[in-house]
Formats: sequence, C-alpha cells, structure tokens
Amino acid sequence: MTKARILLADDHTLVVEGFRKILEPEFDLVGTVEDGRALLEAAQKLQPDVILLDISMPLLNGIDAARQLKKMMPEVKLIFVTMHADPAYVTEAFRVGATGYVLKRSAAADLLQAVRTVLNGHYYVAPPITKDVLSSLLASPAERQPGPEPLSPRQREVLQLVAEGHSLKEIADILKISVKTVEYHKAQIMQQLDLHTTAELTKYAIAHGLTAS
Repeated sequence: MTKARILLADDHTLVVEGFRKILEPEFDLVGTVEDGRALLEAAQKLQPDVILLDISMPLLNGIDAARQLKKMMPEVKLIFVTMHADPAYVTEAFRVGATGYVLKRSAAADLLQAVRTVLNGHYYVAPPITKDVLSSLLASPAERQPGPEPLSPRQREVLQLVAEGHSLKEIADILKISVKTVEYHKAQIMQQLDLHTTAELTKYAIAHGLTAS
C-alpha cells in the first residue's frame, strides 16, 4: 500500500526532527522547508498529499502561503501546526483552505490522528480548540462572515518582508517586481493603515501574525 506523501514547513530544526520521528513510520515525508516561499516551490515539485505548515514562517507566512497553495493545488490537504490558539488565527486558517489545525504543544498526541482524519476527507481541529470555534469553522461558506481584509495579498507580502527587515531592493528581488512598485505598495499600506514609520508597520505585522516577533 502506497504511503501518503507529506511535506513539512517549519523554521525550527528541533520541531522538524520531532515531527519526522512521529510521521515517518506511517507516512512518506517527502521534504522539509524552512520558509513560506520555499514551501510554494517544494509543493509544486513534490506534489504532496498533505502539507503541514506553521503560521509564523519567514519570507511568507503560513496564511498567505496556504492561500496560494490552494490556488495551485486545490486538492492538497493543509494542516496548520502552530503555537497560535487564538480563535482569530484558527478561523483565518480555515478561511484560506485548511483542513486541519493542531497546536504544537499537543502535536505529539494529535499529529498522526490529524493526518489520518484529513486523508479520510474530514476536518480535524485539536481538542484544545473550543467547541464554539469549531462550530463556527465548519459552518457553510454562506454562513461565515469574515471581517474585511484591509490589505491585498500582495500588500501583505510586502508588509511581512518590510517587517522582517529586508531592504526595498531585496523585497523587489524576492517578489520579482520593481523597486518603484515596492515603494508604491509600502506607501499604500502606510496610508491605508494610518501608520507612519517602519517600526509601526513592524508592530502591526507582528500583531496580525504576518511575521514572528
């Protein structure tokens, strides 16, 4: 029987090694990556059945990576494995296409069951997540009422890279756009959010899970 193919995205070596020990006896761990942009490339190349990803990742956070992954590979199963237990993060993860959500603190107990469950066509939400959140997540799309997103996906990408300390030229190279376009996006972000310094942008990015503190 062919083992399901798993791709793991996490920027902490100890976490990756721990998950490897849990997963490899039952599944085929086809690759590991450390940032969201490497995840997009590896997913296209390796064509996994399930992707395990964190929310806080360098270069491209898990939420924005998931949004792009579901456009490229609609059938792939996405399981977030993260420290973020806040209902807002959980809701956003499922809004962009997650089929599972596991907290890192309980991953040793929950991870295998999460993968088995999503491979069988069901959702999996770790037991520490409240029942009220679960019922909200599994509501039909018409019943969900997501709040307005103040930034476009491209603006979120630029904001994350600014917050991580990349220069405008580095951001342009990463996103394959011109420096002038990066400057335009940064100016638009500051205007829309009513923020006036890079420090304020960084604080906003951290508070909204676009980058790790």
